[in-house]
Amino acid sequence: MNIKRIAAACLAAAVLCAPLTHAADISIALGSDVTSMDPHYHNLTPNNNVAEHIFETLVTKDPRSKLKPALAESWRAVDDLTWEFKLRKGVKFHDGGDFTAQDVVFSLDRVPNVPNSPSSFATYSKQITDKIIVDPYTIRFKTAAPYPLMPNDMSTIFILSARVAKGATTEDFNNGKAAIGTGAFKFVRFAKGDRIELARNDAYWGPKAAWDKATLRIITADPSRVAALLAGDVRAIENVPTADIARIAKSTDLTLYRTVSHRLMYIHLDGNRDRSPFITGKDGKPLDKNPLKDVRVRRAISKAINRQALVERVMEGAAVTTGQLMPEGMFGYTSALKPEPYDVEGARKLLAEAGYPDGFAMTLHAPNDRYVNDEQIAQAIAQLLARVGIVTRVEAMPSSVYFTRASKLEFSFMLLGWAADTAEVSSPLKALLATFSPEKGMGTANRGRYSNTKMDEALTQALAIVDDAKRERLLQQATEIAVSDLGIIPLYHQHNLWAARKGVTYAPRTDERTLAHEFK
Repeated sequence: MNIKRIAAACLAAAVLCAPLTHAADISIALGSDVTSMDPHYHNLTPNNNVAEHIFETLVTKDPRSKLKPALAESWRAVDDLTWEFKLRKGVKFHDGGDFTAQDVVFSLDRVPNVPNSPSSFATYSKQITDKIIVDPYTIRFKTAAPYPLMPNDMSTIFILSARVAKGATTEDFNNGKAAIGTGAFKFVRFAKGDRIELARNDAYWGPKAAWDKATLRIITADPSRVAALLAGDVRAIENVPTADIARIAKSTDLTLYRTVSHRLMYIHLDGNRDRSPFITGKDGKPLDKNPLKDVRVRRAISKAINRQALVERVMEGAAVTTGQLMPEGMFGYTSALKPEPYDVEGARKLLAEAGYPDGFAMTLHAPNDRYVNDEQIAQAIAQLLARVGIVTRVEAMPSSVYFTRASKLEFSFMLLGWAADTAEVSSPLKALLATFSPEKGMGTANRGRYSNTKMDEALTQALAIVDDAKRERLLQQATEIAVSDLGIIPLYHQHNLWAARKGVTYAPRTDERTLAHEFK
């Protein structure tokens, strides 16, 4: 009898203890693949999201994208050409090394020199002309002209250990050799296309994560991601499929979290080359000239896209139509730009005026695992364009292939998204619409090679003005110039959506970040 009681007690203890052990781990399903663990390799939201678990920036953002201290405790403009950052003392890298100003200098120097970067972070570092280490915990950045956005820019560049990462390759980060940061979690394993495994950093300077371990699973297929949540294989998911919003919202076992994103979904088009690789006549023969170079054709395409239908029928209400780069209420939004009205006859008229009364043919390239409903949106746009005589074929592919090819300028007409990591409009202006100039850190994601000197001038002036109101007006002017010229075709700002099982909570973020250390 005593033996039975002991056995029963042991069994009861095991049952009681098991949930507690399980509760110390969290598994979260991510909706997009990660191209690398090198935090300077590819300025892509899924990469940045994962990197933020392991590495940190000088400045970070709260869930509403407001700046707050991180590795820098404070910052100030010493004069018109100098910014000073006071660094946090006592911060340790995961290997026990001290964090100092030397690591900041090393990280900023590395950013523009990462080989084969599909989208560089150099747009956020090129304005710095000199880095001065005042002492191990004070650093000053010199600029050629007044530059008010330095704190915003410093929220985008992850700081590495100069000692560990010197000479490290992107592969050294992928295998973990160089993946040593100061963040809330330590790198354990990266299985590309499958998962990232992390362990809590118990020596972290800030609030400790609630979880001993975090597994970020890459589940790009919407049904599979939802199924994993329903089965309890994961505790939370991002990018909730729009088709499942109503069901999850009604569930007593699940909670839905949502907010409007500053991510812009847009069309980038090749309006630069005289001949574009995926544009032909309807007979398949090459055209003498690239129709996308004509602003009337670009305007016709914009008029042919029924944005409201995309939001209501494809996104199922989980987005807001737009005619510009930032959602209402964010810095740089302008009331002068509204979504282009859907106008089939107006589109046909413009095409005829441009010399294409019967239209032409082209391919719309899109990712099929990066954005919410990306391939479905592309198919819907193709159908809409066909109504005005532009025969459009959709070619969708995994994002790992898509971005590499897009960066090589292989496409003519592309569906893309851009999240303004600085939470203001200079981010998309500098990256998407500024004239391509690696030396200046401009046009780093300008895959259509759009160029407009008036826009460039307004943007350059804005970036040198400290006064917020004056700077915003110039940024609004730059936006109005570029968007009116259809440098890109804005479509909508999507909603950010998460779902979690009962007992797990999350504060939804405008920047789309899915951070294991912020799940409670």
